Amino acid sequence: MEHKELYSGLIRLHILHHAVHEPIFGLGIIEELARHGYKLSPGTLYPMLHDLERKGYLYSTEERSGKHSRRVYRATALGKEALEDAKHKVRELFGELFED
Repeated sequence: MEHKELYSGLIRLHILHHAVHEPIFGLGIIEELARHGYKLSPGTLYPMLHDLERKGYLYSTEERSGKHSRRVYRATALGKEALEDAKHKVRELFGELFED
């Protein structure tokens, strides 16, 4: 049994982490998350990206390559700050989860 609702926040942090370090795009981040065991469809990922953008953590631009274009996401200053805050919370939580 998977408990997908518990992973939503982790997925968002993972997205933000990558967007802080490099521009990301839908298929690329789906593949990256799959390497970590998260199986997301575009119908799940894109609403997350749009939500993170609407809340000011990401901004996007459309980039063209020949005939093709894709929406590329980058972290905003707020997104970088939120990720740093989250790192402290995650470190504390993981410390408690694995204190045995």
